Amino acid sequence: MISFDISAERRVDTGKGASRRLRHAGKVPAILYGAGKEPANIQLEHVDLLHKSEQEAFYSHVLTLHLDGATQRVVLKDMQRHPFRPLITHVDLQRVAEDAMLTMRVPIHFLNEDKCVGVKLGGGAISHQMNDVEVLCLPKDRPEYIAIDLTDMKLGDTVHLGEITPPAGVQFASLVHGGDPMQPIVSVQAARVSEAADSAAEGAAPAAPAA
Repeated sequence: MISFDISAERRVDTGKGASRRLRHAGKVPAILYGAGKEPANIQLEHVDLLHKSEQEAFYSHVLTLHLDGATQRVVLKDMQRHPFRPLITHVDLQRVAEDAMLTMRVPIHFLNEDKCVGVKLGGGAISHQMNDVEVLCLPKDRPEYIAIDLTDMKLGDTVHLGEITPPAGVQFASLVHGGDPMQPIVSVQAARVSEAADSAAEGAAPAAPAA
C-alpha cells in the first residue's frame, strides 16, 4: 500500500501577517488537532506538500507526520488553495487514534465505463452524480477508494448509495446519520434529443428568403 511521510516544524507566530511570511518562505501554515490533545500550530514544506497532493491516494490515506523527533499518524481534514495560483495556503491535520472511528472522504472509482451496456448498445451517456463519498471506519479498515462496476448498467439505470456494499468495517456516513439511501451516484441517461436536433439544424442549408 502507498505510504506518505510529511515533515513538520512548530510555528510560534500566528495571524495573517505571520502566515503570509511563511508562504513567501515556501512554507504552508497548518494546524494539528485531535486524539484528546491540544491543537498545535505547525508548518509544512510547500513543494513537498504540493507534490503529494497531486496523488489521489493522499486524501484517503493515513499519513505519517514527523514532528519534534517523533512520528504520529494523521489524516488530512482540510486543504485550502489559492483561487487561481498553484498554491496551498493552509492545511488541517487530525491525529489518528487506532481505536477511534475516522470520518473521511474517499474517491469513487467507476469501472468499465467503456464496456457499459447502456452506452455500447443503448446509445446512452454516463452521468456521475457523486465522485467521492464520506465514510466511517477504524484506521485499519480505511479504503483507498469505493469501486462501482458499470458493465451491466442499462439505459435508464441508476446506482443509489444504499445499493452499494462498502468494504468490511466501513459505513457510509450519510446513511449512519439517517441520510437518503436513494441518493444517486451514477446513471446511464439517453442522449438528449434537443442536442441532436440542434446539430441537425446547424448542418441544414439556410431557407430561401420569402418573395
